[in-house]
Amino acid sequence: MADNQEPAITEDFLSAALKTRLNATHVEVTDMSGGCGASFTSLIVSPDFVGKNSLKRHRLVNAALKEEIARIHAWSAKCQTPEEYEEKAATGGNDGPPMDGTNAQGKVEGVTQ
Repeated sequence: MADNQEPAITEDFLSAALKTRLNATHVEVTDMSGGCGASFTSLIVSPDFVGKNSLKRHRLVNAALKEEIARIHAWSAKCQTPEEYEEKAATGGNDGPPMDGTNAQGKVEGVTQ
């Protein structure tokens, strides 16, 4: 019988997938679940977002990661164009992925792993 195990979902796996599937120029993915791969937050910078509102950007991301998102518990993303990212970086306003509900180490409170 063939081994049909799916690859583990990790920060590196998601980052590589986003770079490839969305032509992302900058990606930050943080596992907020303590390493078990159940909850991720991200910052995605892609020229594919140019001219699209927030909803359309998130739909692009969700479509690109459809299979992966189905296997995890929680996913959040901040989506920016390269121009938006550079503007925020120039003013010191680019603070990475959304980290609401996490502790100082970027992990969800109450997770033991």
